[in-house]
Amino acid sequence: MPRQDSNNAEIEAVIFDYGEVLAHRPSLAEFGQMASLFGMGAEPFSQVWDRSRPAYDRGDLTAEAYWLKLAAEVKAEIAPDQIERLRQWEVAMWSNINPAMVTWSTQLKDAGIKTAVLSNMHPDLVKHVRTFQWLQRFTVTTFSAEVKLVKPQAAIYEHTLRALDAVATKTLFVDDREVNIKAARSLGIRAIQFRSVPQLRGDLNDLDFPILPSES
Repeated sequence: MPRQDSNNAEIEAVIFDYGEVLAHRPSLAEFGQMASLFGMGAEPFSQVWDRSRPAYDRGDLTAEAYWLKLAAEVKAEIAPDQIERLRQWEVAMWSNINPAMVTWSTQLKDAGIKTAVLSNMHPDLVKHVRTFQWLQRFTVTTFSAEVKLVKPQAAIYEHTLRALDAVATKTLFVDDREVNIKAARSLGIRAIQFRSVPQLRGDLNDLDFPILPSES
């Protein structure tokens, strides 16, 4: 069993974000491939893409409606065959798994700690990710498109805690975005903002958490 940290709150469950935690963020070249269909550079396109996600990830929009809406926002036009390419590219570029983090999740599960994935994710990617065998090792998987909620809404964290049968103060959440970290902490969940595996190891050490991800 894990040791207790300095606040005497034993961590019994760990919740992982998917994108930029269990999987690496796509490269600018990958964003550039999509951006070229809109006549944009990779960096400005990635910024528009980032802020356009909630409705799509929540399942409010079909893939066609989402990409047509984004095209209208940047004053571009795209054809149906281009939308299909965008859907395929997006699934592929979010499939670059971070092996150190996936391995760590398995180590936690093997040590008797409950694990969950909590991710804002649209239906195309949910369908793809559910084919990964390692995903089956998680106690709970919460995907926004399936529950019609997105981070940082409190309800999606509460849904995951209920599914885990976990207490907020004994749960650790790992996510790359500050807004999601703040939302988790407001509910009493302990949270670490992920930037790299070495940084995560250091933050876990500060909690006296005994199971650390590999540095390699």
